[in-house]
Amino acid sequence: MSRIGKKPIEIPSNVTVTLDGKNLSVKGPLGENKLTLLDGVKIEINDKILKVDVEDHENRQHRAYHGLFRTLINNMVVGVSQGFVKELEIVGVGYRAIQQGKDIQFQLGYSHPILFPAPEGITLEVTEATKFKVKGYNKELVGQVAANIRKLRGPEPYKGKGIRYKNENIRKKAGKTGKK
Repeated sequence: MSRIGKKPIEIPSNVTVTLDGKNLSVKGPLGENKLTLLDGVKIEINDKILKVDVEDHENRQHRAYHGLFRTLINNMVVGVSQGFVKELEIVGVGYRAIQQGKDIQFQLGYSHPILFPAPEGITLEVTEATKFKVKGYNKELVGQVAANIRKLRGPEPYKGKGIRYKNENIRKKAGKTGKK
């Protein structure tokens, strides 16, 4: 049995979890997440405690689903009650981010500014000219949007200029040496 899969999920009072056949819906103050369960995954909901189990513990694939679905459901519960945040920062002379309504406009050393629209369910917030946050209730979507923004100008290995996650360690390369 999965160690992670055995842990029960506590459901906060402001979150409602409904199971309709194989469709699981988690609704809270920040939004609603939905998940379709695969065959072999069972869910029990008792007094604000949710437990995930699998039908066949001998089947290798079912055992793999045990911890996976427990983690996915826990992320859904945490997301609709507290939300997720990814913080990013911009390093480089003249590089900056400007809030434009729900979207962010980046100036990253290209000949033109880049406007990044906020997808539905995601909030983009510029805290300083070189620091911003990606917020949302879906952990997967928050991480994907942060990765897409980072891809606009990834950190380069010589000076470390570009967009990076907060506290990300960039390994720098030694530059060329002069002629002797």
